[in-house]
Amino acid sequence: MNHSFELPAGYKKWTMGLIIVGLVTLLCGIIFLHPFTQAAPGTTNGATRFWAVLLQNSVYWLLIVNASMFFICVTTLAMGGWQVALRRVPEAISSVVPVLGIIAFFILMLIVWGDHYDIYPWADKNIVAQDAVIKGKSGFLNPWFFSIWSGVTIFLWYFLGQKIRALSLKSDEDGQMDYETGKKWINKNILLASIYTVFFGVTVGSTIPWLWLMSIDVHWYSTMYSWYTFASTFVSGMALVALFVVYLKNRGQLEFVAESHLHNIGLFMFAFSVFWGYVWFAQYMLIWYANIPDETGYYYIRVWGPFRGIFFFNLIINFICPLLFLMKRNLKRNWTYMVFMAVLIIFGHWIDLWQMVMPGTLKDKAQLSFFEFGIGALFVGIIMWRVGVYLSKHSLLAKNHPFLKESMVHTI
Repeated sequence: MNHSFELPAGYKKWTMGLIIVGLVTLLCGIIFLHPFTQAAPGTTNGATRFWAVLLQNSVYWLLIVNASMFFICVTTLAMGGWQVALRRVPEAISSVVPVLGIIAFFILMLIVWGDHYDIYPWADKNIVAQDAVIKGKSGFLNPWFFSIWSGVTIFLWYFLGQKIRALSLKSDEDGQMDYETGKKWINKNILLASIYTVFFGVTVGSTIPWLWLMSIDVHWYSTMYSWYTFASTFVSGMALVALFVVYLKNRGQLEFVAESHLHNIGLFMFAFSVFWGYVWFAQYMLIWYANIPDETGYYYIRVWGPFRGIFFFNLIINFICPLLFLMKRNLKRNWTYMVFMAVLIIFGHWIDLWQMVMPGTLKDKAQLSFFEFGIGALFVGIIMWRVGVYLSKHSLLAKNHPFLKESMVHTI
């Protein structure tokens, strides 16, 4: 069987095309939006749009590629052998974390230390001194804590993920394992997966969305916000895994991946779309019911302002469509249909993160045009490039994994 992957010419062309479009878009943004100018207090300008778009894309794409390692870890802890036949796909996607992590960290630092208070008002000492609410949060909403914790988080995502990938690749070199060797190898995987899962919960499930996203609307807060962000990015991460699995399968590779494996990925996409819808409703309903001014302001501009269409479009594309179209068993086993749903989910949650960032930064001047989509194309191209490199360097099958046979005979 062919477990090696050679980058096709078409794949390379699409990758380079997306990166070139993205770089041209970025250059146009630098020329026309003047990103290093500062907006007057309480106003926005071209620089606001430039940094808000970079922030939205860098955070979104970093979180969804990071979700692949979380998927590996939770299935490892659950002793889920079914994913072994396709394990190298989420491994390859998670290998993009250090690349996008550096890009995201660089963008965040330029925003925080570049005096872009139109993005993060709490970075301005004068604003903090005059605002009791922001001053009360200054213990963690300050440039130093933001920078250190962001750096530590991205580094540990990379470091722990690299350890797990290296352990998986080492099994290819060491050959077939006997019972005792396999048991020790699995236990080591479980230990690393446990550490990663706990840290993932502390960061993606808690602190990082507060710092990177929720602090844009500095007076507003929600205890559900991090779970909302996690659900949005995890379901998008599973959709990305589905796209690469189907692509490789259509090339005649991943021979042990069957409809039952795709069905399981579809179950994740369905379940977390429903979970996202639950959190979407719960967060909105509780704030509407409480009717507290500091909380309702966040929703007022989204529900009654210029973002009203996007706000309810999110509910349709990210909840109602997956709920209706991923419920049936046969649809989750249809390769073409799953590609369509995966693209829809990734696009839908990209739009969702756009409306999480823009109302707090650009207010009613936000727009969706060539610049927004061009920057998104740049990140998609980077992901395709890095995943392609990883897959071409390593076997597509974790051939000595102790649970490989379980994955080969998996049915559902």
